[in-house]
Amino acid sequence: MLTKLGEKFTHLFLKYMPDAFVFAILLTIITGVTSFFWLEANPLDIIVAWYDGFFDLLAFGMQIVLIVITGFCIALSPVINNGIDKLTNFIKTPRQVYFFVLVIGSLLTLVSFGWVVITCVLARELALRVKGVNYPFLIACVYFSNGSWVTGLSSSIPLLLNTQDNYLINAGILNTTIPTSYTLGSTLNIAMIILIVVIAPILFLMFMPKTKKPKELKDLIHSNNQFDECTIKQEAESYKLPIKAVSDTLNNSMILQYLIVVMGFVYIVYHFVNKGFSLDFNIMIFIFIIIGLLLHKTPMRYVVAMKRSSKNISGILFQYPFYAGIMGIMLYTGLGNKLAEIFATVATIDNYPFYAYLTGGFVNFAIPSAGGEFAVVAPSIINAVKEIGFGLQPNEITAMISRASLSVAYGESLSNLLQPFFLLLVFPIMGAGVNLQARDVMGYLVLPFLTFFVIQSLMVMYIPL
Repeated sequence: MLTKLGEKFTHLFLKYMPDAFVFAILLTIITGVTSFFWLEANPLDIIVAWYDGFFDLLAFGMQIVLIVITGFCIALSPVINNGIDKLTNFIKTPRQVYFFVLVIGSLLTLVSFGWVVITCVLARELALRVKGVNYPFLIACVYFSNGSWVTGLSSSIPLLLNTQDNYLINAGILNTTIPTSYTLGSTLNIAMIILIVVIAPILFLMFMPKTKKPKELKDLIHSNNQFDECTIKQEAESYKLPIKAVSDTLNNSMILQYLIVVMGFVYIVYHFVNKGFSLDFNIMIFIFIIIGLLLHKTPMRYVVAMKRSSKNISGILFQYPFYAGIMGIMLYTGLGNKLAEIFATVATIDNYPFYAYLTGGFVNFAIPSAGGEFAVVAPSIINAVKEIGFGLQPNEITAMISRASLSVAYGESLSNLLQPFFLLLVFPIMGAGVNLQARDVMGYLVLPFLTFFVIQSLMVMYIPL
């Protein structure tokens, strides 16, 4: 029954869901029209707000690009390929591939959101080596596994609440920081980790498509794709001149490269000694670059690997500004605040976590960034929680704010299953050399979305903090 229902959803997405870029255009129009009719915003003000937000994600977009290509570059090294070859001695069936990718992917993104690229490479290579893997469904597994980031070390909302002099404190909405013991270390968050890392991989196998002719990667790859090229080492050697040249000596010098590697590792050690286990995009990109340099040994091999890694990132480069424009309309026309105010009017002390969860999921379609979304809805939600809890002890109010904030984060993360924004992070690697679009994948995520929506709604309401 579940399999047939999943097939129907997949067919519906194939038939009706447009390309991810068209999805962004439609969201832009819907957001603008909503602001016009609901808030009676001036059309020119809406367009100006759209433009003002258009470039707000440039830094984030560049970080995503670098996370993708530097992580992919590591994966193209001989060491990683040899490791994956050995792994396939133990993973030999499609079911094992799906389960393994879900577990490993969830564990990796608990450490850092950017580590999804490692999951992508692992999944792709397993799909090439194990017969019978349905590749679109495998991409859905990878994308789902990335949801664990919201419970892990790079979860932006809990980290923001624990940041000194954050904008909520400066605005007088919070009096002080909220320690991560109330959020990431809470019973609720630990239970959510268990759900995503342990229970979800087992449940996800129930949605596995049963078809006699699965869409295998080897059948989808174009004959002229990058994986049919010569090795990175061979291509690097091909650039050498027929005569002995100083330039070739420098281009292929391990000494030069390893000097930079040593410098890089010195800083990495310095970073963690002085800042603790603090992970953000910048340090992750730096670590990926240094490890890539180490594994590829020479400057020219690294150049070739980075060139191959950069071939499929166009979606990120031109689509992120459009989503930033949608965020601009939400921010600068007041539409985001209006939605949060609705939460404030209907929430009670018994149901506020559920409405916070709904708010996080709904607003995510227009602002697909947890930090950006929280900047819009947090003031209204936190003030509403403080009003609901009036008369309670300060620690009880802090616990309520923490629960509401976590609920927003969980709702935002789960609704990504119906929002192709972060699928752009997966496709540069998993979609390289194949004609697959978001619509080929998203249908497999509907049933998991519905299932985990029910489970998470009950968890945010009833599991103690």
